[in-house]
Amino acid sequence: MASSPTRSVVLLLLSAAGALFLLRLLPSPPPSCSCPPSSLSSSSSSSSSSVPPEDPISPSSSDLQWLQSLIKLNSLADPPSSPSGWHSLRKGINPRSRAQQLEDLIHFKGISHYEDANASSHTPLPCPPELLVEEHHSNYGEPWAGGRDVFEFLASATSLSPSAHVLEIGCGTLRVGLHFIRHLLPSHFHCLERDDLSLHAALRYELPSHGLIHKRPLILKGDDMDFTRFGSGFEYDLIYASAVFLHMPDALVWTGMERLAGRLKPQKGRIFVSHNIKFCSRLGGDECTRRLRSLGLEYVGKHTHDSLLFNHYEIWFEFRRP
Repeated sequence: MASSPTRSVVLLLLSAAGALFLLRLLPSPPPSCSCPPSSLSSSSSSSSSSVPPEDPISPSSSDLQWLQSLIKLNSLADPPSSPSGWHSLRKGINPRSRAQQLEDLIHFKGISHYEDANASSHTPLPCPPELLVEEHHSNYGEPWAGGRDVFEFLASATSLSPSAHVLEIGCGTLRVGLHFIRHLLPSHFHCLERDDLSLHAALRYELPSHGLIHKRPLILKGDDMDFTRFGSGFEYDLIYASAVFLHMPDALVWTGMERLAGRLKPQKGRIFVSHNIKFCSRLGGDECTRRLRSLGLEYVGKHTHDSLLFNHYEIWFEFRRP
């Protein structure tokens, strides 16, 4: 027997009332939620948020204030001013000076080591003890930390992006180059270096110990200003020489400048030379300008930058390809 319209309406109302009653019994949602943004946002915003921001090149003033407050929070007194004072702070399982550590590595193979005949097979990249104790960090006449200062100055002065191409003439043991390699895309850092010890330190210690082998910088031995070995099809955004040109004959420096001019990105690209440009000033101002112009280069200006960690400043001379 078919139900009447009145009975259907009554049943429908009862069902709605029951559903409303059940909803009232359920716990209410929390007043606030730290949920991630909705996945229903626009595709443009989701794609931009998936790209991590670039690390800043230099610390901000608030960064420095934070670090100073952290030092204060830990109640760290002024550091010792004497070698004996520093020695008194040394603690650990086996505190050793650099010289003592080197002796351990040479004569005792370190603290724990393999004794079997195939001991060397446990180390894919055997490194000389002198490099392991970082003796090469004292080759520059100033603290190793100064390399970071140079990077921050040059990268900021050129607004250097990770996709840029950089060439260092005389990268040594990568005191500066490490920071560029870390900042740039793989294979975008090139270096021409003549010194065997520096190349050993760069390739056998610095790159592996800093986890930068995957960046595959192209570091080549040479002292003839032959840059064709780095390939073609690109232009450099930055070319720099830190305390290198002052040790080279003027004629060789001009040969290098001539060969570099055509490999420098027009207008935006920069060449930076540190300390002095006697290769140019010895010619006289007008003759230097004329010779630069014949190479398609022009002098931009002189700059100085300070060190973050010690009392030091460095002078740089800037050139560009107009």
